[in-house]
Amino acid sequence: MNRLLALAACVLWAPAASAQILTNQILTIGHAAVVTTIDPHYHNLGPNNALGMHVFDRLVDRDGAARPYASLAESYRPISDTLWEFKLRRGVTWHDGRPFTADDVVFTFARVPDVPNSPGGFGGFLRAIARVEVVDAHTLHIHTHQPHPLLPVDLASVSIIARHAAEGAATEEYNNGRAAIGTGPYRLAAWRSGDRVELVRNENYWGEKEPWARVNVRFLLNDGARTAALLAGDVDLIEQIPTSDLARLRRDPKLVVTESPSTRTVFLSPDYSRPGATPLVTDNAGVPLPKNPFLDVRVRRALSLAINRDALVDRVMEGAAEATAQWLPRGAFGFNPDIRPAAFDPDAARRLLAEAGFPEGFRLTLATPNDRWPNDSRLAQAVAQMWTRIGVRTQVDAMPFAAFVPRRSRQDHAMQLGAWGSSTGEGSNYLLAIVSTFDRQKLTGASNMTRHSDPRFDALLTRGAATMDDAAREAVWREAVALYATEMPMIQLVQYINTWAHRPGLQHMPRMDERTVATGVRPAR
Repeated sequence: MNRLLALAACVLWAPAASAQILTNQILTIGHAAVVTTIDPHYHNLGPNNALGMHVFDRLVDRDGAARPYASLAESYRPISDTLWEFKLRRGVTWHDGRPFTADDVVFTFARVPDVPNSPGGFGGFLRAIARVEVVDAHTLHIHTHQPHPLLPVDLASVSIIARHAAEGAATEEYNNGRAAIGTGPYRLAAWRSGDRVELVRNENYWGEKEPWARVNVRFLLNDGARTAALLAGDVDLIEQIPTSDLARLRRDPKLVVTESPSTRTVFLSPDYSRPGATPLVTDNAGVPLPKNPFLDVRVRRALSLAINRDALVDRVMEGAAEATAQWLPRGAFGFNPDIRPAAFDPDAARRLLAEAGFPEGFRLTLATPNDRWPNDSRLAQAVAQMWTRIGVRTQVDAMPFAAFVPRRSRQDHAMQLGAWGSSTGEGSNYLLAIVSTFDRQKLTGASNMTRHSDPRFDALLTRGAATMDDAAREAVWREAVALYATEMPMIQLVQYINTWAHRPGLQHMPRMDERTVATGVRPAR
């Protein structure tokens, strides 16, 4: 973690402040992906979470290196293994001037697991809570089902909403602004779906006053358009520098590049929802296979061995990533140093396919977004070529993320490219959201869109989350990583490196969780 913190702090500071920025107090940010909703509990998606950090607060927050700190909770402490006390900050008001109290937290916790039609929500972060006791308006006692040392870290993902503004409100009422009443440093001025979000400074914010009177977040999904907007001065800062432009922007004396190791990993997810014939997987004559081939670990291992990850890093990502076999960057809590990416071995891949009953291979379609993550469709195209060379003839179905998400939620993809940033910065988050069995009652697997299920991983998550000793808990996460590398429920590809570029006159603090937030941008001094 020390290495990660040092890398995250590698920021090149610009010399002098821009007179225009300082005079207008307006910050314009170019986002690489759209915000799909203002409802902070509807869809656990990076752009949505980044936007939510401006409007809403949480009991606990995380800094750029994923370290938790007290926010709406002025302090918190365990009273026993299954009881936590949270002291709430006094003098905090909602954007409409009404006071924030413990009752708002209770209301929030009740809503989070039960948001209608959520394609991937936040209920899993509250799975450990048995009941919440209001001691007084600014004191909460939170009882857990079992020891749960991760409670403060989990709560850093749950935005607190106002009962008086949100009771009975649907997601649409957040999107039109009526229910989007927070305690955060900015107020929602407008959300134009697919285009931009406009924010205005909360003049009564309880924390440090923000330097920006207005923040405009523009959605610039095209890589070239994002770079061009920065060079033309139309935006002040962009995220996800196109890898083809990264070296050039680093050399440009008129720009500043910041970067951080990322908690986001890229992987391939086979469909597990159908034991029999699965859509878009056929034999070479186009006849659907009678049995889902991905249920055989030999097939998954063969597909992994056929991938040249070093080539993905060098040729597709142009050095802005690292080959990986796990879901956290080196040095993070739970990273297993004994687990390395599978070596590229197409001959072994063909032998495994033959052992599994596919000596002639088969055909499949690999689904991917083409506008969500850095080089997402390019990574998919490269993998498709590698699989085709071992006899698994692969066609890529690339689409906008807005179309990809509903199909993913319906299990329409036989194989899909995915990416996940572990917001907690440690080993449990990916296990909870992606690998664990999808279970609405237990609040596990909220983003497990392929319906993978293995009781061994479920047991490891339960055991690790209840282990109070840090060293013992990390050992459980490393055990889970080792099992994951053996079973390959998902096929890991690369770990991203987060990048941003901005105009002179600004200071930007990069974040491991890749979120681009106005609160991390200041006029240079």
